Amino acid sequence: MEASLGIQVDEPMAFPPLPEGLQTDGSLKKHEQNFKPPGVKKDIEKLYEAVPQLSNVFKIKDKIGEGTFSSVYLATAQLQVGPEEKIALKHLIPTSHPMRIAAELQCLTVAGGQDNVMGVKYCFRKNDHVVIAMPYLEHESFLDILHSLSFQEVREYMFNLFKALKRIHQFGIVHRDVKPSNFLYNRLLKKYALVDFGLAQGTHDTKIELLKFVQSETQHESCLQNKSHLITGNKFSLSSPAAPKELDQQPTTKTSVKRPYTNTQIQIKQGKDGKLMKQSKTVDVLSRKLATKKKAVSTKVMTSGVMKKTTSSCPANLTCDCYATDKVCSICLSRRQQVAPRAGTPGFRAPEVLTKCPNQTTAIDMWSAGVIFLSLLSGRYPFYKASDDLTALAQIMTVRGSKETIQAAKTFGKSILCSKEVPAQDLRKLCEKLRGKESNTPKLASDIQGPASHDPTCSEKTDHKASHLTQTPQAQQSGNSLYKGNRNACGGRFDVHTTNLEGWDEVPDEAYDLLDKLLDLNPASRITAEAALLHPFFKDMSL
Repeated sequence: MEASLGIQVDEPMAFPPLPEGLQTDGSLKKHEQNFKPPGVKKDIEKLYEAVPQLSNVFKIKDKIGEGTFSSVYLATAQLQVGPEEKIALKHLIPTSHPMRIAAELQCLTVAGGQDNVMGVKYCFRKNDHVVIAMPYLEHESFLDILHSLSFQEVREYMFNLFKALKRIHQFGIVHRDVKPSNFLYNRLLKKYALVDFGLAQGTHDTKIELLKFVQSETQHESCLQNKSHLITGNKFSLSSPAAPKELDQQPTTKTSVKRPYTNTQIQIKQGKDGKLMKQSKTVDVLSRKLATKKKAVSTKVMTSGVMKKTTSSCPANLTCDCYATDKVCSICLSRRQQVAPRAGTPGFRAPEVLTKCPNQTTAIDMWSAGVIFLSLLSGRYPFYKASDDLTALAQIMTVRGSKETIQAAKTFGKSILCSKEVPAQDLRKLCEKLRGKESNTPKLASDIQGPASHDPTCSEKTDHKASHLTQTPQAQQSGNSLYKGNRNACGGRFDVHTTNLEGWDEVPDEAYDLLDKLLDLNPASRITAEAALLHPFFKDMSL
């Protein structure tokens, strides 16, 4: 299975599968050392050069993962007494913001080390290079074991995931990137670890002091962007007719639009057919009409359920003509953007993230956990595949329903338009159909008429540029796993490609009730990690 459209699919180990009969003992260590991917040796040498003090403490064995913001290496600590201790060394890219690095370290030291949350042992710095040393947990690829998990193992997996989420949420930490490759699972030892707090943010009452600074920095940058845009708009409205100005911040269009105007009338250069043609990566629009009406209107946007008039960088007497349609006109594209956090991995983002809701809470982690549970119950991973946020929202509608999605969006101040009505699906019937007892081969949900195969055209009606709903390369690559699972790396011999039917013939209603509460479209009523642990689905399990 290939990773596509920005979704990271866990890959098998970099070296060939173990030969038949080869056990995970000393012979495996020799196997690991002898089979290194090209370039790994050079990367290890560069790391030693960048942070020379590492050579005094560790012997780096291999490079086991690489993401957008860091690389992870497997090393052994050179202890004077006792057996060798395996350590995971996370080397952060030199361009990482110091405050962000410090905040990640504080999350690991304050909340980590217990309840399935990864802790930290040491931290090394040399100039702009930072290396975080953490305990190494051997684990398996989620995709490799997906169909071999018994139903009881799925219960244990989700229970331990909620334990980790409860732990970090108690400290006011929003992980923002909950996914299988960031929740390590040692199947043989039944050990778990939530890792990678590189994208973490704090709630309004977070106990992680440095996350408050990270949050204030983000808010400050957002204010500067909006202020800059407003200033541009004011200058724009006061300039003379002879000084046309190009639409700013339009990276997805090849044609710049000049807008000469007077105090009483606005005109925009049009094509021969009277239509403005644009190509956009965000919305599939063949043509956009440009209105030149003289009637002045005020723009309104829903915020926290209250209608408020807002100043737009677009001149007030330019009328939008895409309202209640599945198109986004150039006028709407010219309005100042709404800035909201959207970091995370495509396919795991909650509806409030996709619609750029500014007030995001720990509920976004619970949605991501719901998507993981959906994959476990349906046997399909990744479950959602989308090239942009609007497509992702449309795919969610095919499971949860368009009416339900639109109604939920209103609760957090967003208005969504959909060109066709899509009914909500019964979660049990969907998962049982997708799992298919006759198939042992992992497939995408799109293989059966499901979320990815249904793509109703929808648009989000908010007071910001639709072009900013396109995934940035940085956000797309944030799905890269830092800890790639190794097949059979847990010291056992699991037949990972054989479907385990144990318990799957009698999946209780409680499982789908919990799934429904996790995939609640309204973040305010979505189940919390603490409540999830007390759900009847885990009635015979103790904390």
